[in-house]
Amino acid sequence: MENFFAHYVVDFDPFALRFPEGWGLEGIRWYGLSYIAGFVIALLLFNLYSKKGKSPLSSDDNSSLITYLLFGVIIGGRLGYMLFYDFGTLVENPLAVFQIWKGGMASHGGFIGVVVAMLAFSRAKKVSFWTISDIVSTACAPGLFLGRMANFINGELWGKISGVPWAMIFPRSAPAGTAIENIAARHPSQLYEAAAEGVFIFAYLQWRFWRGKLPKGQLAGEFLAVYALVRILCEVFREPDAGVALIFGLSRGTFYSLLTLAAGIAIIFYTKRKRPASGAGEN
Repeated sequence: MENFFAHYVVDFDPFALRFPEGWGLEGIRWYGLSYIAGFVIALLLFNLYSKKGKSPLSSDDNSSLITYLLFGVIIGGRLGYMLFYDFGTLVENPLAVFQIWKGGMASHGGFIGVVVAMLAFSRAKKVSFWTISDIVSTACAPGLFLGRMANFINGELWGKISGVPWAMIFPRSAPAGTAIENIAARHPSQLYEAAAEGVFIFAYLQWRFWRGKLPKGQLAGEFLAVYALVRILCEVFREPDAGVALIFGLSRGTFYSLLTLAAGIAIIFYTKRKRPASGAGEN
């Protein structure tokens, strides 16, 4: 490829720490660390909200909420990936759903898992589901940012072939053994998604959360709607997953984001009509 040396080659070690042979596990992956860091940041935010009177939850409640969300994200994300993107493997080997260490998590499936977790938590703690959903929605973006950065480090979920100056070479996008000079440069779509899904959404929702009173549930609806819009935009630059069929000519990410957008808009209209404006910290 002409001028291939001008393009950055994404070839990081996916392991932050490798264990010696015989330990049973290869090591600690950046992807796993991104999940841990995302939940730690969420817990810090929840405690800040409680301290500032923007949440009805105590610090112990916040720790419990994180536990609920942890299981919701992992179970929902993994099941979502198998159902939405790798159904054939699920049918052939149902136990593959438990092989989390092999990778494969779907953000849309994670959202569903989070909703189930919030329903369970709100019932257990007798706190409004919509209050919990608003609080949680403001803390999702850091985890999304870190997850996309881990995708980048792993050299996975790359973008479409491009000639833009900042295009990068992802060795895994070509058959094993292909010489670097024969690999086409692509959009670093993971970085686009990290900026849009992570930085932009976090700034937007924090601004909305702190600026004043909103109907309960509106922040959750706005999160779903804004996430869907930026995800659809980023899908323009992202290569559809290999071997995964399109839906009505759309990538799976775009199609599921359209459903997410519809859900977000529905929630916004519902909360505006049915629920008076209130602070996020009220039950």
